[in-house]
Amino acid sequence: MKKPLVIIAGPTATGKSKYSVLFSKKHNGAVISADSMQVYKHMDIGSAKITKEEMQGIDHYLVDVLEPKEEFHVARFQSMAQEALTDIYQKNELPVVCGGTGFYIQALLYGIDFSSGEENTALRDELLTFAKEKGAHALFERLREIDPKSCETIHENNVKRVIRAIEYFEMTKTPISKHNEEERQKESLYNYVFFVLNDDRQKLYDGIEKRVDLMVENGLYEEVKALRDMGYTKDYVSMQGLGYKEVLDALDGEISFEEAIYRIKRDTRHFAKRQLTWFKRERDVIWIDKEKFHYNDEEILSFMEKECEKRNIL
Repeated sequence: MKKPLVIIAGPTATGKSKYSVLFSKKHNGAVISADSMQVYKHMDIGSAKITKEEMQGIDHYLVDVLEPKEEFHVARFQSMAQEALTDIYQKNELPVVCGGTGFYIQALLYGIDFSSGEENTALRDELLTFAKEKGAHALFERLREIDPKSCETIHENNVKRVIRAIEYFEMTKTPISKHNEEERQKESLYNYVFFVLNDDRQKLYDGIEKRVDLMVENGLYEEVKALRDMGYTKDYVSMQGLGYKEVLDALDGEISFEEAIYRIKRDTRHFAKRQLTWFKRERDVIWIDKEKFHYNDEEILSFMEKECEKRNIL
């Protein structure tokens, strides 16, 4: 029998963390974070990391466990999340995967194989040099020529993922988007239910604006400055995260702090849009339009429970 797995996903600022905790409290759950930034220590404000108080005593895995100098990518997430699942199942708890990084969730759900297309260091160095000399946009256009579909879900500033996609194509002569599409046609390893929280677009954008304003109020500028003082520059993948690279630019005098905040808000809206695009392409997803549930937590939880019962998860 396949083991049970609950996924609570959705674009940024839809309340995923809150519902994961509420659900876990009622059903002996433990949360696995599927977020590319909350995994890092010292990066609390810009990542909107769940606090100890907000966890309400529920075990959270893959939160606050890596130093910002460490690399975190989909294959590492997959490996760490599988270890977390083993631990959770041994405790007879129900795993609840919570996050907005669709590719991470997909990799866990279908056991995507990342071994094909081994790394090519010489090619990677050449592409890194190209990105430094010609810029991220020029590199992104190189990807568009060979794999336009990947450009729908990879942001052009995510140089690492752009390079990986080009590298994969050069080594296998297959677009990585095609490979990922084939992998996601596999049957899942789990008896899962996959919820995606969503909201009215304007409310979503208003929520993003408020969240960024709150980050500034809570000391985003000071957090990034402290990280820079610790030696973390834009050369680190962690510092390329939304909210960090923009404030670093301001600290380096390249843009004003006001411009940095404007860019964070704009790019977070774009990010939320890409997240929705990704989840719309996923199979067997149950959408939860918060407006239809009158923003009532009990109604949303009750709906989740009924869907879990249908699949013999509860």
